[in-house]
Amino acid sequence: MQGIIEFIERWKSSGASERANYQHFLLELCDALEVARPDPSGPDDEANQYVFEKAVTFRHGDGTTSVGRIDLYKRGCFVLEAKQGVDPGHFHVVLPMVGKKPRKTGHGQRGSAQWDHALVAARAQAEQYARALPASEGWPPFLVVVDVGHCIELYADFSLQGKAYVQFPNAQEFRIPIDALAQPSRCAAVRSVWTDPQSLDPSRHHARVTREIASHMALLARSLEAAGHAPQLVAGFLMRCLFTMFAEDVGLIPGACFTGLLERHRGNARHSAASLRMLWESMDKGGFSPLLAATLLRFNGNLFADPEALPLTEEQLALLIEAGSTDWRDVEPAIFGTLLERALDPKERHKLGAHYTPRAYVERLVIPTIIEPLRAEWNDVKVAAVSLAGQGDIDGAISEVGAFHQRLCSVRVLDPACGSGNFLYVTMEHMKRLEGEVLDTLRQLGQGRGLFEDSASKGFSVMPEQFLGIEANPRAAEVARVVLWIGYLQWHFRTRGKTNPPEPVLRTGNNIECRDAVLAWDGDPEVVLDDAGQPVTRWDGESTKPHPVTGEQVPDEDKRIPLYRYRNPRKAEWPKADYIVGNPPFLGKLHTLDALGEFYAEALRACHPEVPAGCDLSMYWWNKAAGLCLWGQARNFGLITTKSISQTFNRRVVQFWLDQGISITFAVPNHPWVDSSDAAAVRIAMTVGTCGRAAGSLQHVVSEKPTSSGEVLIGLDLERGHIHSDLRVGVDLTGSCQLRSNSDLAAMGFILGNRGFVLSEEEAQELRTTDEHHRSLVSPLLNGRDVTDRPRGVFVVDPFGYSEELLRVQAPKVYQRLRDRVWPERQTNRDARVRANWWLFRRTNEKLRAALDGLPRFAVTPETAKHRVFVLVPRQVKPEHKLVVVGLSDVFFMGILSSRVHITWALTTGGRLGVGDDPVYSKSACFDAFPFPDCTEQQKTRIRELGEALDAHRKRQQALHPGLTLTNMYNVLAKLRSGEALTVMEKVTHEQGLCSVLKQIHDDLDAAVFDAYGWPVTLTDEEILERLVALNHERAEEEKRGLVRWLRPEFQAPSGRAAEKPAAELLPVSEAGEDETEAEGAPAPAVPATTKQPWPDAMPAQVQAIRSLLSKSMSAASPESLARSFTGRKASQIRDILETLVILGQARRAEGGYVS
Repeated sequence: MQGIIEFIERWKSSGASERANYQHFLLELCDALEVARPDPSGPDDEANQYVFEKAVTFRHGDGTTSVGRIDLYKRGCFVLEAKQGVDPGHFHVVLPMVGKKPRKTGHGQRGSAQWDHALVAARAQAEQYARALPASEGWPPFLVVVDVGHCIELYADFSLQGKAYVQFPNAQEFRIPIDALAQPSRCAAVRSVWTDPQSLDPSRHHARVTREIASHMALLARSLEAAGHAPQLVAGFLMRCLFTMFAEDVGLIPGACFTGLLERHRGNARHSAASLRMLWESMDKGGFSPLLAATLLRFNGNLFADPEALPLTEEQLALLIEAGSTDWRDVEPAIFGTLLERALDPKERHKLGAHYTPRAYVERLVIPTIIEPLRAEWNDVKVAAVSLAGQGDIDGAISEVGAFHQRLCSVRVLDPACGSGNFLYVTMEHMKRLEGEVLDTLRQLGQGRGLFEDSASKGFSVMPEQFLGIEANPRAAEVARVVLWIGYLQWHFRTRGKTNPPEPVLRTGNNIECRDAVLAWDGDPEVVLDDAGQPVTRWDGESTKPHPVTGEQVPDEDKRIPLYRYRNPRKAEWPKADYIVGNPPFLGKLHTLDALGEFYAEALRACHPEVPAGCDLSMYWWNKAAGLCLWGQARNFGLITTKSISQTFNRRVVQFWLDQGISITFAVPNHPWVDSSDAAAVRIAMTVGTCGRAAGSLQHVVSEKPTSSGEVLIGLDLERGHIHSDLRVGVDLTGSCQLRSNSDLAAMGFILGNRGFVLSEEEAQELRTTDEHHRSLVSPLLNGRDVTDRPRGVFVVDPFGYSEELLRVQAPKVYQRLRDRVWPERQTNRDARVRANWWLFRRTNEKLRAALDGLPRFAVTPETAKHRVFVLVPRQVKPEHKLVVVGLSDVFFMGILSSRVHITWALTTGGRLGVGDDPVYSKSACFDAFPFPDCTEQQKTRIRELGEALDAHRKRQQALHPGLTLTNMYNVLAKLRSGEALTVMEKVTHEQGLCSVLKQIHDDLDAAVFDAYGWPVTLTDEEILERLVALNHERAEEEKRGLVRWLRPEFQAPSGRAAEKPAAELLPVSEAGEDETEAEGAPAPAVPATTKQPWPDAMPAQVQAIRSLLSKSMSAASPESLARSFTGRKASQIRDILETLVILGQARRAEGGYVS
């Protein structure tokens, strides 16, 4: 520490010339911290990872740029901005002195308002620099503001989003005086900012502690349940225990009183229940506790209303004592709820060691939904307050800040699927941080600490009651209540020291409602009875037994659950809230039936007729939230949904509300997540909606890097623009129509519904050699992986056209196989048609069979695959449902489908699925709406030749090299196109697949297809999409007039019929059965420059109006030009606001005026 002491002594009395001193100060700080000094800057700015004066480029609305320089930058660590104030004894006004150099005064007297403003401006300037960094740099976790020789301020955003840099570790300790560096803990924290900033993220340490605590709870729960106690009683008892342990560790009850009480019962555990009950009764009511001989705070709340304690064995008492030895102050509420819920639920307990949703993922949605709008409002208020204070109106400034504080304390946030409360807790913590900044501003304006105490006593504080939840699971709902209060009390003690909160400590409230969020009904659900008055039941969906012949697990029909009917079903109402955020269930259509039952699903759909029946369950939440936003009952909503929100049925819901006036202001179409239902890694979409036409931020995951803590750091790329219902910006494809010319040709492959239909090669050969009847039922089976990877060589029996009796008589071996392997599962299927026709595929696919009838070959493409490839297969092959089948044998069409024109269309319209984010080929969007070229016979012949060459080349090389796959060949082709070097294995693939030849064939094919369309080969992807959308609309108009360009007229229009459907039945690609919708996405017309706005009365609104105009200005705006946009304003009044924005780092002076 000697180096630190010497550093402190040297710099405490430094002068006030920032530019002259700051580099010397920082170099010596690095030495004192024993970290490396910055590197010299080089000509390649991308290589300047740790340098002084790092150059960044600001991009302005008029297309011009300017360069700024970061005082000190270290990639992945921080942006540092240096200022220098002067001590009070040295502060004076500088007067002109002839012949003398005036003394430098830095950025204000330390402790003065001017000094505070200078540091606030430095923090804002550092954030501007961070925002201007190239996307490849990523967001630094820290902003550092240095007052040279005096203090260091730390602001952190561990989510690496750049959206919420907050005082670190809190509002009381974020400013580190230089003297405090002599404290080893403060010095180590600053050193870590340089060396390992993510290690300072408290949630990482807290996550480890939380896992340990949850493990203790799980052991206790298992032991108590084994003793015969009901799981619900066990959960209530353990939640009272854990909160009491937390209360002990934070000082809400006398130290060691709970663990000491448990220790005193060692050897006499049977009496511990009576003592615990007495303790909890005292905590509920407050006052003197004879048991502890101490006065307790009044806790109240629902938690201790039932003080029941369970009897403990000596082993269980020991487990409880061990759990109490953990430091409960460090529990992480953002994940505690999930882990505790798993620990207390017997069915979920096995998932305790599985993944949980990281806090950063939750913040990625919470911040743009709630925190950004609140901070934007706070920035306007802060500018107004500083401006008023500068004019001498301190009372006016205090009034503005105080009014915002009251509004903040009345904001209500609803999570309508709150689970164990992690979204609500994270939101509450961010709002508490914002509240801390507000109170700090009031302090700077002369309001003391007593203001907070007075406000809190009157209810003016951000409290758990503001955070509302709806949760159907009673255990999860109770966990959510406890999590919110633990999080609130943690924050209280971190910021208020040992000051106790007002009584009652836990307020009784109904902010977390235990009920269904989308369906309401009268009374309890009624058991459905059959005609004989007996309960109608179904297989429970879980229990299995071994089949006596095959040994495979099949449904145990004896394990059944009743079906329920719901009286007077109706849409559920939600409590009034300003913001809606959450993570609704991920269930798709079929899983909804399995998990909730057919009567629930029927009631839900009947009550929400506007939601398509094929939608995922989460879209009912999206539909409800969007409606509340549009009707002015909520400001914003942000929801997690399945990634398929951008696909056919789900997209219809989104498009409807966009047409009504909702805008998506933030979206991540494909993001990793952890499914709370089974702890599995899944892919989801995030969307934030608001009322009104607005551009949005569309973020794409570009990297996923696992960390040593088990979390995954996400790298994101940003696009801005109007976000369409397919979660894209740019060309709006959602208004494209399905074309009649393409109808009835593309379909999904056969849906078997049971693997008992599938045969190995040996089983197929045995049946084929039996007789002609058996032979005719066996065909090769092909699925998506057979196309892209190594073929499995499997077969399928297809008894289509056979009755059960005919199959038993003519093909008894097939009949017996299906009876043993298919029939048991089919008897539990809730689809009566499937149960009755148990020997047939689940879907008989008559339309597909008709489309393939008489064709010698047809084209297929995997529904989901890394690369979009089309291949021709012979007629005897049965394509499975993971293949999209195109009933066209003319290789001309396969050539078009394999070209860059169609691949660009398919990749954009089809969406993506899976952890690998692989493209999906949706037949309605990718094929039915795709406009094929109207070309000459010569052009068709050329495309046919190249299509045949493509198909023959791939099949020939795969025949020569059986291990060669299309995936590997197209991986190499992608690298050849990008110029990336091949690995050793890829070079082998290149030679085996002759991939340069493959590239040439594709290049020639692309050129031929561009020629067929009459387009240049130099078109960008966006230009290709623009032209295809225009051509789609042109073809749709033709079809309205009766001209249909059939692709296969002998099948589609055997009698030469023209368009027989009325124009109203032309379908948008996003659906079937509704009218064509007009393309949406163009920005609303700008207000004419001559239209003047009324000048707002409230100063925060004035600031917002100026900020809005400044952000839209295409060049630097002068006060005079801005004043012309308002009625009755002088430029001097606007200049004051602009100068305040500059002081606070929220605007910059530029040539000709000001820029945002």
